[in-house]
Amino acid sequence: MFAMLTVQHMQLKGQVAAGGMKKIAVLDAAYGVAALVVLLCGLGLWLWVGKPAGFYSHNWVFHTKITLFVLVGILSIMPTLFILKNRKNPGPVTVPKSIVMIIRMELLLLCIIPLLAILMANGVGYTR
Repeated sequence: MFAMLTVQHMQLKGQVAAGGMKKIAVLDAAYGVAALVVLLCGLGLWLWVGKPAGFYSHNWVFHTKITLFVLVGILSIMPTLFILKNRKNPGPVTVPKSIVMIIRMELLLLCIIPLLAILMANGVGYTR
């Protein structure tokens, strides 16, 4: 997910040629599929594999991690809509700074999630 979002960030600066927007749209679709796979794997770990579900359910770090993941998903809606709207544009597309800033915020939040996972694996936040 992080790699695809980083490439998307690098491609969506200034002006993008029409063919470039089509490639970015494919990349954005792959990003969405990767997010879905991560979500399903996370649910599998939470409910069926590894530690009991109570370990995760009673951990505020886990809840923070899930909240950040959902926030990344919500933030990705606006860039996705921009990409879908402009993927068939025949001329160059000017990318608004707000789209670039949203992608940067997504990258920041995606950097925090593994740090929370490390804290959670070390037992931080578990209350029972």
